[in-house]
Amino acid sequence: MAGRLFSRRGYYGTSIRDIATALRLQGGSLYAHIAAKEELLWEIVDEAAQAFLSGLEPIVRSEQPPLEKLRQAVAAHLRVVTERQDAAVVFNHEWRALSPKRRQAVLALRDAYEGLFREILAEGQRAGVFRADLDVPLVTRFILTALNGVAVWYRPKGPLSPEQIAAAFVDWAARGLLADPKE
Repeated sequence: MAGRLFSRRGYYGTSIRDIATALRLQGGSLYAHIAAKEELLWEIVDEAAQAFLSGLEPIVRSEQPPLEKLRQAVAAHLRVVTERQDAAVVFNHEWRALSPKRRQAVLALRDAYEGLFREILAEGQRAGVFRADLDVPLVTRFILTALNGVAVWYRPKGPLSPEQIAAAFVDWAARGLLADPKE
């Protein structure tokens, strides 16, 4: 419930009373379960980060060719974004409200995740599948920014499934990434 409220109102726009009301509790009784509102934010952000990482790590370590890894990576990312939409929004936008120590932890997780996407792109460059002149860090951020944006506009009952969105995104990205766009 806190994830939905943080996603829609923001961390600072959501009070403990709001969360307690949504859970049908008295305002102060929520403190019997948590020490501070930040604990809820940390739990949501950390869980989302772990979901992203656990979905991507096996893909990167697989023996699949780089373009297939990219397809699977995009699909895995979009699964987290669409199945945990509120958590994805909170992860991408509200993590800055965490304490400095926890913010650093989130940044480390985010950097590790970006690093996995970079590995796919760099592997594709080495294999001659992706263009040699790619700015891998910039392209990684471009892809992840586009994927993260889906959490804002995706609707489960909308016209496109997560799989259709993933296929379209990879198709568009591949046109700019491939050394030979005919692949």
